[in-house]
Amino acid sequence: MAQTQEFIATGRRKTSVARIRMVPGSGKIEINGRSFEDYFPTSALQSAVLQPLQAAKVINAYDLSINASGGGPTGQAGAARLAVARALLQVDANLRAPLKADGLLRRDPRMKERKKSGQPGARKRFQFSKR
Repeated sequence: MAQTQEFIATGRRKTSVARIRMVPGSGKIEINGRSFEDYFPTSALQSAVLQPLQAAKVINAYDLSINASGGGPTGQAGAARLAVARALLQVDANLRAPLKADGLLRRDPRMKERKKSGQPGARKRFQFSKR
């Protein structure tokens, strides 16, 4: 029984997590059981996910199955982008230079700042009344 090579990676952004299974194939992308174009309707989100594949010049070489959870569409697209880049590193370690040059291997550290006690939000203060 021939075992096909499968690459598994995880990416995170804000509160989103994307787990990816990448197998050699024809370029079919499925996210949470839905088609890629259906899940990410805007071209900006679609290009964000495809950016690592374009940098590595393997656009239609792999089938991607992505499980994304948490956050919103932008966070999930960013998490999927990091997961795809990490999976490509497992395929070929020589891809590290082009992926790193485009900043695709860096996890975006920006998170929502926590709400502080004694004020209504993270930075906002309650209204000051002089009299």
